[in-house]
Amino acid sequence: MNNEIIDVWMQHPTARFINNPIFESLRRWTGGKTVEETPPAQLSIDIMNQGKVNRGLLSAWYAPHGDMISNQEVKQWVDQYPDRFVGVAGVDLRNPVAAVNELRRCVNEWGFKALRIVQWLWELPPTHPYYYPLYTACVELDIPVCLQVGHTGPLRPSETGRPIPYIDQIALDFPDLKIVCGHIGYPWTEEMIAVTRKHLNVYIDTSAYTVNRFPDELVRYMQKTENHKVMFGTNYPMLTHEQCLKHLDTLELSEKAQTLFLSGNATKLFKL
Repeated sequence: MNNEIIDVWMQHPTARFINNPIFESLRRWTGGKTVEETPPAQLSIDIMNQGKVNRGLLSAWYAPHGDMISNQEVKQWVDQYPDRFVGVAGVDLRNPVAAVNELRRCVNEWGFKALRIVQWLWELPPTHPYYYPLYTACVELDIPVCLQVGHTGPLRPSETGRPIPYIDQIALDFPDLKIVCGHIGYPWTEEMIAVTRKHLNVYIDTSAYTVNRFPDELVRYMQKTENHKVMFGTNYPMLTHEQCLKHLDTLELSEKAQTLFLSGNATKLFKL
């Protein structure tokens, strides 16, 4: 049985992140509440401990209206808990040169391990020209880009999260780019799995879904593909690690498949 668990998509919530009106739909579903101020990073560590999660990739969040979680804040939390947190950068897409420079600083100076872009924040598909300088930089820096796939839970359009044509096209244009597709791809899960099978460097993470909500086609892929490319994620604080891992045994994964899911794929892909 695997003893290490890595969460590849989580955020330590700032007040301006968790209180944002776009998350009202998620607060309805999850029972989440607004907060008066940003909680201490120890809160997220405590939640990880409850779920027996060893490490979490903390994401910055950037949107057209500004940062919701800044790279500087992520660095601060990673510096506090370097054995538990790993930094994932965010950037302002609309300023390509500044965005690439910021990404390089986060990786080369601060040790961040990936770039996250949440497409629905920008209402731009991931094939838009704004993204391409950043994809090139990710290849040069040898880090993954982490994108959102599937419908958009927050109050934004869902089109930007379609695996086909968008993720398929990116993988064709950048065959050396490592692409992590968060949120499973539902309701286009079969498309997402097809793209993952087609392209060596395309991966799926299960953030925003508890085990008992995994689509059947995803479970079959994990059970029957010897070297599946699925990684564990939560989208914390929207869901806790304990919630997401409950009923893990019902997946009926082999020991190898479970290890790949909980930490093996993440350790290799993010060079942890």
